[in-house]
Formats: sequence, structure tokens, C-alpha cells
Amino acid sequence: MLIAERQQNIVRVVNERKSVRVSELSEIFSVTEETIRRDLEKLEKEKKLLRSHGGAISMNPSDSLEIPYKEREIINVAEKQNIALEAVKLVKEGDNIILDASTTAWYMAKSLPDIPITVLTNSIKVAMELGDKKQITVISTGGALLGKSLSFVGPLAEASLSNYYVNKAFISCKGLQIERGISESDEQQAKLKKKMIESTSQVYIMVDYSKIGKQAFSLITGIEDVDYIITDTKADKVSVQNLKEKQLNVIIAQDSINT
Repeated sequence: MLIAERQQNIVRVVNERKSVRVSELSEIFSVTEETIRRDLEKLEKEKKLLRSHGGAISMNPSDSLEIPYKEREIINVAEKQNIALEAVKLVKEGDNIILDASTTAWYMAKSLPDIPITVLTNSIKVAMELGDKKQITVISTGGALLGKSLSFVGPLAEASLSNYYVNKAFISCKGLQIERGISESDEQQAKLKKKMIESTSQVYIMVDYSKIGKQAFSLITGIEDVDYIITDTKADKVSVQNLKEKQLNVIIAQDSINT
């Protein structure tokens, strides 16, 4: 099989299965895992798929469904952890903050020191992670449970957010573009995140390099409603400069996690 043919078939398999591991692709195409990793690197650069920790995820634009939490946990792990550690530095004693149901917010919850703050979240995993930290007050939005993301959404969750006002919101998204703003794959998540942004005085958007320049299915809000963007060292330098020219504060999280 020619290299180009194998790579074309890799994309087909990834799109069919939505996610697949390097070891599986190695078996399917009878080549080494190192060869598959090189293929995936090339295909990601061509924006035909998204590499994950140990495999690949489909980025088929026709697929607007939310990626299950367990799959999101293996995508760009080091970058998300670095971003989370950078975000934790911005949390001070006495803060009232929002954490969404993203995996980056979960990494942030794991790294938060046990200091007197209040955390409002729609994430079951974030709430559970903070449960043993005695000085942190955790408030759950409640609402309708989305099993894939282990998060609460819907009118009850949105109404709950209307009862609070926080000074910092740490939110992730599936896509960030200067012209089209920030977006999500799931409409209910987009509506809730818009409400989160309306409930805070400072908005921190946490996005790894793969999300910059992308547009997902459902708009959250325009870029003008964002105060800070926290990304990683792999972020495209031209895109970062364009964001800065729009008077956005861009924070580059340095590499401190090895995976």
C-alpha cells in the first residue's frame, strides 16, 4: 500500500470510529507504531484529524456531536495541563470563580490549592475533585445531566447562574476565531457558557493550540467579550499576534508537564 493511500485510509478509519489508538492503526495497516505516529502528525498538520494522547480523534466538520469526556481526556493532555497550571496562578484567596465542564477545568480543579475561594461549576468531575478541599466552597448549577460530558445544562442550570456573580470565569471551548468568536460543538453547552460569561467580570478562555482558528457548530459569544486567552507554546505565532492586535491579553502557558 502506498503511503498516500494508507494515510487516506487512516482518515477514513478515524472518521468512522470517531477515535482510534495508534496500536489499533498499527495492527490494521501492518506497519510500526512509529510509522503511524508520523502519519498522524502529517495528517494533523493537514487538518484532517486531531492527534490525541495515544491515538487520533475525528475532526469531521459534519460531526457536531459532543466528544465523550473519556475521549476528551486523552486529547492534547500536556497542553491542557500546562494551561490549567497557568490558570491556577490567577486564582487568589477570596475569589469567586466559575469552572466549566471542560477537561482543562478539571485539571485546574486538581491543581487548585486548598484556599478560601468559592467555585461555581456545572461539572460533576470538577465538583468531586474539589470535594476534599475543605476551604473551597463548591456550588453546583444542577440541571439536566449530559452523560457524555458529565455536566449539567439546560434552563435549570442557566437559571442557577443568574443567582450568582463571580469575579473570574475559566472557560474552554471547541473553537476560537477573531471574526466569528468562540464556539462549542453542543448548543446547550454554548448557551450555558454564554450565561457564565454574563455572570462574571473577567473572562479567561482556556484553549490549546488545536482550537485556535477553528469554528465549532454553536456560537458562544464574540471575541469582544473575552478578557484573557490562555494557550500553549504550540499556538500559531501569527494567530497569537493577531489576537494581541485586537487588544486581547494572551497568556502563553510554558511547558511544565511531560507525557
